Amino acid sequence: MKRVLIVDDASFMRMSIKNMLEKGGYEVAGEAGNGLEAVSKYKELKPDIVTMDITMPEMDGIEALKLIMQYDSKAKIIMVSAMGQETLVKQSILNGAKTFIIKPFKEEQVIQSLNKLTTI
Repeated sequence: MKRVLIVDDASFMRMSIKNMLEKGGYEVAGEAGNGLEAVSKYKELKPDIVTMDITMPEMDGIEALKLIMQYDSKAKIIMVSAMGQETLVKQSILNGAKTFIIKPFKEEQVIQSLNKLTTI
């Protein structure tokens, strides 16, 4: 079973993604509420996949993405962003994110994105 780290500053969003992933057959290895926590939890938990919000306090998702990619160049990170953040999404891809999901999203989109990554 693939292990996922969920990173989002909104607890309701983390809970929503967690429910979707568990229904989809994924194990949630941990959660983080900002980019600083994400980097630390990534190193501690070594998840197979990370879902990373972009806009967060203390350290945004793009900075956390860069640090995780420096630590592990094979990290599989899916960026999660609100509509209208296209430039941030492009920046994320250029910095190593494997794909992105636009909020609001449907459960099928989330599971499909993770399933694609597990075959890479």
